[in-house]
Amino acid sequence: MIPVLFSICIAFGLAKEEKEIAAFAGFIGYYVFLLSASLVIGSGFFDFSSLKMSTILGIADTIEMGAFAGMITGILTAVLHNKFFNVDFPVAIAFYGGKRFVAIVVIGAMTLLGQVMPFIWVPVSSVINWLGSLIASLGSVGVFIFGFLERILIPTGLHHVLNGVFRTTSVGGVYQGVEGCLNIFLKFFDSVPISELRQFTAFLGQGKMPFMMFGLPAAAYAIYKTSPIEKKSKVKALMIAGVAACFVSGITEPLEFAFMFIAPQLFLFHAVMGGISFGLLSLLGVGVGNTGGGVIDFLIYGVLVPGSRWYVIVLVGIVFAVIYYFVFKWYFSSRNISIDVSEDEEELSKEENVGGVTSLAIKIIDGLGGYDNIIAVNNCISRLRVDVKDMSLIDEALLKSTGSMGIVKPSDTHIQVVYGPKIEKIAKQVKDAMKR
Repeated sequence: MIPVLFSICIAFGLAKEEKEIAAFAGFIGYYVFLLSASLVIGSGFFDFSSLKMSTILGIADTIEMGAFAGMITGILTAVLHNKFFNVDFPVAIAFYGGKRFVAIVVIGAMTLLGQVMPFIWVPVSSVINWLGSLIASLGSVGVFIFGFLERILIPTGLHHVLNGVFRTTSVGGVYQGVEGCLNIFLKFFDSVPISELRQFTAFLGQGKMPFMMFGLPAAAYAIYKTSPIEKKSKVKALMIAGVAACFVSGITEPLEFAFMFIAPQLFLFHAVMGGISFGLLSLLGVGVGNTGGGVIDFLIYGVLVPGSRWYVIVLVGIVFAVIYYFVFKWYFSSRNISIDVSEDEEELSKEENVGGVTSLAIKIIDGLGGYDNIIAVNNCISRLRVDVKDMSLIDEALLKSTGSMGIVKPSDTHIQVVYGPKIEKIAKQVKDAMKR
């Protein structure tokens, strides 16, 4: 079920408008892709015996690509949807235009993709299996590399891709026919001793817990202690909010973006410590699963699970807290720097509401270059993700004054503004303002 959910959710998430149409097209596209691939495989035209095949959604002997199939069909569906959802046709065939045409073009594209993918997947699957074997052979060193990459990719958002590959494909391991460390953990958590699953939990949330529950909170305290007196109250409020999100739910971006741009060396240090955390817990035989990394997952999948060795996380975490505190305190003190702070949360919450539109939303829109510069507005769990026409019109200072914790520009037409856990409310205000 995971691949089809990937296809539906990716199509939904990447669609700029008419998201529900894109989601439905994502399901259709995935099904047609599998059906088309099964026809090629069953034709006898080529020897596909090296491919893994199974029955998916009632389609027998079709290609088994795991989450990769869902990712590919979801992305392609979103691209086609954004291009054709508002296409106009002559009156005689106008009925087939607009959002109705999305399903038509997706069916055609996925039919072609299904015809060629079995040929492409033969060498690609061999490389993936080789990569999985290589990582397994590296042991804790491979886990360290994963942990380092998982942190260092945070600014670009590509850590989601890395996690998706390990959690849902053979790169993250294979156990009794199930691929992906997260899939394996969820499938066998209640039926197999946790000692059997430690090689897979090594790539899950346990590696995050020492720096999420101990390291970053200690760093936040160091940042507060080294702040100028006139900034302390605002820094304190910002750090408390960031620590709460990090410790409870494993959302680290509010804290990471607070120091990432003014102290990039510290972020590199943090990424290395992330790698050490993952590798060390793997080496010490910890078996705490799921993906969050916060105290909730620690209690449910660690403390309450016999044989998880959860206490090792606490011991390592205490050491991490000491290291993070003194490294951050030394860095900020020696360079006489402090993090940037914007208006208080109370001031932001008291923004005027004119005609149903908050002045905070208007300020954000102005910072993004105005209404005419904005193409589409979306959000994830911590960032406002906006497609714009002209990046030169972006006013970063104005955006920072709205409470932004950081700004990322992955391309010339896309900007991500980090707001942390309050993003849902802010995104809704901006979207509502854009409709007026």
